Amino acid sequence: MIISASRRTDIPAFYARWFMRRIAEGFVVVRNPRNARQFRRIELTPEGVAALIFWTRNSAPLAAGLRELDVLGYRYLFHYTITGYPRVLEPHVPELSQAIRQFCALSEQISPSRLAWRYDPILFSNMTPPDEQLHRFAAIARQLAGQTQRVVISLCDLYTKSCRNLDTIPGLIYQDPGARPGELAPFLRTLAEIAQRHGMTIHSCAKPQDFSALGIAPGKCIDEQWLEAEFGLQLAGRKDPGQRPACRCIPSVDIGQYHSCLHGCLYCYATGSLAAARQQQLRHDPDSPLLIGPTSDVPAALLQPPGRQASLF
Repeated sequence: MIISASRRTDIPAFYARWFMRRIAEGFVVVRNPRNARQFRRIELTPEGVAALIFWTRNSAPLAAGLRELDVLGYRYLFHYTITGYPRVLEPHVPELSQAIRQFCALSEQISPSRLAWRYDPILFSNMTPPDEQLHRFAAIARQLAGQTQRVVISLCDLYTKSCRNLDTIPGLIYQDPGARPGELAPFLRTLAEIAQRHGMTIHSCAKPQDFSALGIAPGKCIDEQWLEAEFGLQLAGRKDPGQRPACRCIPSVDIGQYHSCLHGCLYCYATGSLAAARQQQLRHDPDSPLLIGPTSDVPAALLQPPGRQASLF
């Protein structure tokens, strides 16, 4: 089983203590995102986990825990997002210089080949115009050269809740990048050229368009070839049926919970509002098997010692 930690929230940044407690106890309980009364128990023993995939903007709180994961024999990869957008769009992410330092520290700790830089999402707006983004992307790539071998990009998906949040920013004028193909193609081609100059392969994420002619391969964030190259794992390449149609990732189990990330990014699809995330954090108990909610929320049948799997959804 591959564990995703997590597309739904930033576990390394905000819930590292909880995660390491779950590793110590050997299991986690996940609430069904579509039915809050349903739960699933997931085994987290080294024998039961093929690999952990971390998604973060700040790995520092988990740095000591990674050393423990190494001792215990866990295999893991990182997706690390750095965009450098204006604070009005990303009010609580680490400052760009700090994010780059932390990225490089993580690369030195675990190896550049196990760490992907995400420049994600790409939002075209008067505050993030394409020319300025190319300049910023090149500056970040220059500082991350040698610290990673891959970069992942994705065009911003303008979901209703994302637009609702973006519309609260005074003076912001934004547009779906896919709606400007004449501008998008040269922009993406230049991104690919910059990535190549700095020793990185570049991949797209969850997009139906094929950008191969522009130098950008269709990517898999949870990629059996990447896992095989790093750890020798032999995994089937079938698509995860639980992900969006354009997503090419292989199956994984996500142990996060929506509306619990405190970075406050206004384009985010996984957290409706910072206020909602702060309310969720008030319900977080580092000692609970649930990310959000106390142990008393969990049915007793799911609290067995490691080795017995159970599910109530």
